[in-house]
Amino acid sequence: MQKIPMTPDGYRKLQEELDRLIKVERPKNIQEIAEARAHGDLSENAEYHAAKERQSFIEGRIQELQDKLARAEVIDPSKINHDRVTFGAKVKVLDLEADEEYVFRLVGTDEADAKNGKISVSSPVGRALLGKEVGDTVTINAPARRIEYEIVEIAFE
Repeated sequence: MQKIPMTPDGYRKLQEELDRLIKVERPKNIQEIAEARAHGDLSENAEYHAAKERQSFIEGRIQELQDKLARAEVIDPSKINHDRVTFGAKVKVLDLEADEEYVFRLVGTDEADAKNGKISVSSPVGRALLGKEVGDTVTINAPARRIEYEIVEIAFE
């Protein structure tokens, strides 16, 4: 069974979603199915079919979350060596060609959110940054261009 690395915050968010699905969404959906069933002929009942489709989605997502949480390897960034880029690190880099700074936080695949600067450790940029120190330069072969980043700062929060 392959472990899924995740931060304590990422684990908490998945757990909250699972709790909401089990305690709120599932009972609400059961009620919707019961109400739609009460309308009679199920073969032409759009409400019933929509509620059953929603039930399938909810149950599938519950199973997916339970699997991810069971395989989660929660890594607390505060307990990791802070000299190098590792899981959970907040890394400030300088794009050497564009002369722009970016800040990335290396997180698990399920926590990745590029718009908020959270990138997966398994992404091309994440893999390139892992194990590097301040002052190191990394090269990423992106589809649009070859990117060179210099690591300016490493922080753990």
